[in-house]
Amino acid sequence: MTKLTHLDERGQARMVDVGAKAATHRVAIAGGRIRMNAEARAAITTGAVAKGDVLATARIAGIMAAKRTGELIPLCHPLGLDAIAIDFVLEDQGVYATATASLTAKTGVEMEAMTAVSIALLTIYDMAKAIDKGMIIETVRLIEKRGGKSGNWRASDAP
Repeated sequence: MTKLTHLDERGQARMVDVGAKAATHRVAIAGGRIRMNAEARAAITTGAVAKGDVLATARIAGIMAAKRTGELIPLCHPLGLDAIAIDFVLEDQGVYATATASLTAKTGVEMEAMTAVSIALLTIYDMAKAIDKGMIIETVRLIEKRGGKSGNWRASDAP
């Protein structure tokens, strides 16, 4: 079994000491989707949502969230990201979001990418909830990570 790095020898939570690690280039890609009814999807596509440009606002929200991940998740290191990009694909039943985070540092950016996707999707929900309160956010997950001691990883079922 892999040792849990966020627990000390007594089983208490701790922030991992990365001081002795070498800074390397790291990239993480996360994705997730929000399913919605046809009316909500059409309103997002045509710009007819009363609150404004849904995808532009969700992109900004995702970027802002990625930059604040260390404040939101208790044991995450605060990181100075080199880049964070949020992309959207309109699907028949909703929107698929992808976040790509990168930096050169002593720790990875997986949490920043997943936080960015989560908040982008929540923002879409918030802006379109007047049209469809039953939207479903699903499959938020890490798709790929590159760099660091554990090397590269990609989900076996990644597109």
